[in-house]
This record gives sequence, structure tokens and C-alpha cells, in this order.
Amino acid sequence: MANALAEQGKWRDLDKLLARPGNIVGHGFEHSPTLREEIGEYVRVLVVGAGGLGCELLKDLAFSGFKNIDVIDMDTIEVSNLNRQFLFRLQDVGKSKAEVAAKRVMERVSGVTIVPHFCRIEDKGLEFYNDFNIIVLGLDSIEARSYINSVACSFLEYDCDDKPIPETIKPMVDGGTEGFKGHARVILPGTTPCFECNIWLFPPQVKFPLCTLAETPRTAAHCIEYAHLIKWGEAHNGKAFDADDPEHMQWVYSEALKRAELFGITGVTYSLTQGVVKNIIPAIASTNAIISAACALEALKIVSGCSKNLSNYLTYNGLEGTHIKVTDFVRDMDCLVCGPGTLIELDTSVTLSQFIELLGEHPNLYLLKPSVTYRGNNLYMQSPPVLEEMTRSNLHLPLFDLMGKVPKDIINVSGTTEKDGKKTSCLRKLRVVFKGVVGGSTDMDIARSS
Repeated sequence: MANALAEQGKWRDLDKLLARPGNIVGHGFEHSPTLREEIGEYVRVLVVGAGGLGCELLKDLAFSGFKNIDVIDMDTIEVSNLNRQFLFRLQDVGKSKAEVAAKRVMERVSGVTIVPHFCRIEDKGLEFYNDFNIIVLGLDSIEARSYINSVACSFLEYDCDDKPIPETIKPMVDGGTEGFKGHARVILPGTTPCFECNIWLFPPQVKFPLCTLAETPRTAAHCIEYAHLIKWGEAHNGKAFDADDPEHMQWVYSEALKRAELFGITGVTYSLTQGVVKNIIPAIASTNAIISAACALEALKIVSGCSKNLSNYLTYNGLEGTHIKVTDFVRDMDCLVCGPGTLIELDTSVTLSQFIELLGEHPNLYLLKPSVTYRGNNLYMQSPPVLEEMTRSNLHLPLFDLMGKVPKDIINVSGTTEKDGKKTSCLRKLRVVFKGVVGGSTDMDIARSS
């Protein structure tokens, strides 16, 4: 009896919010005393990132009535994480962040199920992401945000009037923190600006002149970048540097120390090396908590309609006092990611191999080593090797035949693109239209039948 009352009391405020009508509720909100249980039973949430912000998000979402949560993160726990990533302990160092975070939250919040995924976000296929009702981001990387954004936008479909079909919208809530500053935004692909629409909001990464790094270093960061950008290439004969490989990072740290000692510079540490190489800005626990609370509330509002959604970008600055501002940004109607898709017109004779070559030459794409999927089916996969071998036979077949001889449809391609000398993973949606096809039959077919 006492346990039942305690459980009921824990959800009292949330039940009041969901069980009663209001003046600022969202469109279509249907209040119900069982709405919290329905959200817990039917809504699936994916949290991307289990670091400082991700830990807070998992806790806040679990305490907001979400019971079916997955979390994905490729990182392991380091000693430097322990001051702000409160779900981790000293004995957890070296373990998967996703696995430990999921375990700790499930121990504290009864009834919640959190499934961890210890892998890269690119390792999961589109069908994995499509299983979730909402995606919540707790990332510290522009590239990772851009990739997840393109994944969510790939599910979006438009009607004949180029209006987004509501059932195909995959909502996202994106949070980010930098010291005492942070943001929370709601992304409804096709309705609000996606990440790429407002990518200009992110300032360019600070770059040091190579002459300064090579000849007159003055700071610890100069020494680290010298080891990273110059010394690594000289010592490893063109071998690519992997910022997520501890051995690679340790090598850069050791070389930076030598460089610093040579020029009488202090301050080179392993954590600073990580921060400079990965462009990591020190995190503040209180900022993570505030931004996480805003993101969890927006997720609850999206799935329940208990209040109107944020429109659509919240910024927080706690450096001097507290300053919070909401800006209603406008969608880029010509966005290549959240728009109807890049139009590509093809002859019916074009093979899948020729189509893949075209993607590398297209002025709006420049995709390298792309994998191609159509309506959930893998037409060609660059990796892993077993899938590449299974789909290799499709390369010489006409794309028109592989798509079931439809006159036009959407194809999803994933690969890498290069910008400013840096390669990043991306996923693009393409509107493929076959020339000379009417109602699913070619002009030649029509001529034969007549």
C-alpha cells in the first residue's frame, strides 16, 4: 500500500499536466488520466549521446514518463568525465558510456527499460532509426548532428503539392552546451528548420597558421596542433589520424609534451590534448542540467501535445546572470536535406554502377563511396564486406529494373562528402525520375502494345 502511494505521488505533477485541459495546449491534445501510461507503453525514444548532456537526458526522460528508451554512444568512460557525468563512477572507467548509463538509470527509476548501443551512429541502418517516435540529441559534434539530421529527414515524404506528409515527420530535439552557454531546439523536418538550414549558427572552428605551429609556438594548444597536424603525418607516412583511438591520442599527447618542453611552454595535459584535437569545450554540469530539462520538456510536449512546442530555438547564457531567449528561425526552402530531395533524371538504361559514379560528379552531392537503399532494400552496400558481396551483383543491372520500373520515386544514399579538406559521413534523399516513362511503362512499351 505504501509503495503504491509513493509511486502515485511520484507522478502526481506529471499526471496533472496530462490529465487536464488548458489554454496553451498543442493542436489535437486529448487529456486523459491514462495518458502517462500510454506514453510509457507506446512511445519509443532514442537518445544519441551518453556524455554530460546525455546522462542528464536519460534521467530527465525517465522521470518524464518515457519507459522505452534506447541510447547510442561509441565512447568509453574516462576519469575526466567523472566531474560532470554523474551516472559514472571510478570503477566504470574504460567501460561503455551507453551501457553504464542505461544500467544506472534503470536501477533508480522503476519500470523504465533502456537499451544501450555501444557503437558508431553510422553502424545502424535506417530501419533502426525509423523504429523510434522521437530522437533526442545530446551531442558535442557538428558532424554527428548533421548525420542524424539527414537520417531523420530521409524518412520525410512530400505530397504532389510538395507539402510534408505529417505521418512521415520524424521529430528531433537537439541540445548542446558550451561552458555556461547552451541551446535547445525542436526540429520537425519539413515544418521547422532542420540542422542544415541553420548550420551557419555554429561558429567556424579556430585554426592556427601552420607557420606559427612550426616555428613560433606560444601556447599549449600550438604544441598539440603541431603534433596533430604536422608531426603525425611525418611520422606515420600518410596514415589517417583517428581522434577516437586512445593510442593515437596518446601519441599526440607525448609529442606535444616534447614540443612544449623544447620551447619552455607549460599546460599540456592529456585532457587538453583531447579538447584541442576534438574541439571540445569544457562542460559545466549546471548548464547540462538546464538544457536537458528544456529538451526533455519539449520531447514530452511533442508526443503528448500538453503544451505548444518551442518555436523553435532556445538559447541560454549563464555566464553573467541568466539570459534565455527563444528565436523563431525560418526554414530554408531550398535545403538539400529537409527539402523534397535532389532531383536526378535518368535514362532507363542507366545501371546501378553508373548511377553511383554520377553521385560522385553531381555538383550538389559529390558523394564518395555511396551505399544505395530503396524502400528499405539494400541495392548496394559499400560495407561490411558480407553485404558488399551480397549486393555486388546489382551493380550491372539497370536502376530502373531494381526500382520495379516505377516512373519516379525516392532513393536514399549514404556515403562521405568532403568540405574544406575534411571528410564527413552524410545521408541524402534523391528524387529519381526516369525519362520517357509514363505511368510506370516506357514509351517503347506503349508503342509495342499499340
